[in-house]
This record gives sequence, C-alpha cells and structure tokens, in this order.
Amino acid sequence: MALRMSVFLGADDRWHHKPLYHEIVKRARDAGLAGATVLRGVEGYGLSSRVHTTRLLDLAEDLPVLVVIVDSEAKVRGFLPQLDGLIGDGAVVLDEVEAIVYRGYERA
Repeated sequence: MALRMSVFLGADDRWHHKPLYHEIVKRARDAGLAGATVLRGVEGYGLSSRVHTTRLLDLAEDLPVLVVIVDSEAKVRGFLPQLDGLIGDGAVVLDEVEAIVYRGYERA
C-alpha cells in the first residue's frame, strides 16, 4: 500500500514571489518522493465559502490548485513537516491507495 497526499491550494498562493505549488513540487523532488503532479481547477471554494471560477462572466482569480504526491507512507509522512511553514490557507488530505507502477516496457 501507498499513501496519497493531496494538497489543496489557491493559484495565487506564493512562496518568495513564485507559485507555492512550484515550491512544493521542488521540495518533494528534493526529498526523493516518487513524483508530484499539479492540477488546476476550474471552480471551487474553501473555508471562506467564496466560489472561485473560470466562467466567462466572472473574473478568474485564485483558482483552485491540487498537488498530488504518492509514495510510501513513511516517505509521505516524513515530508509533511516541509509543508508546515509553506501553507497559510489550504488543506492536506492523506489517504491510503494501492499504487501500480509501470516502469516502461520492452518492445517485441
């Protein structure tokens, strides 16, 4: 079994004038985690209950961003303290997953 970490952020969240999601991915790579993926949302809301959306009639501001990291439970939990000083507003969800890893194939 593996552990999936889902980090919910806003696209406008910054770390030293750069996107916060970029810093999380960089730190995950530096920590040797198996991989990280950043997904942009088209609509969502968080603790403020204010809806952020890309609909044409609304201004697209601070859209939702999701950073997903999957690795062993020990590695993911060991990485959690890296997020403590980074995330101001956001949430982290951890859930057990079964990970099937493909490492390429041989051509016949």
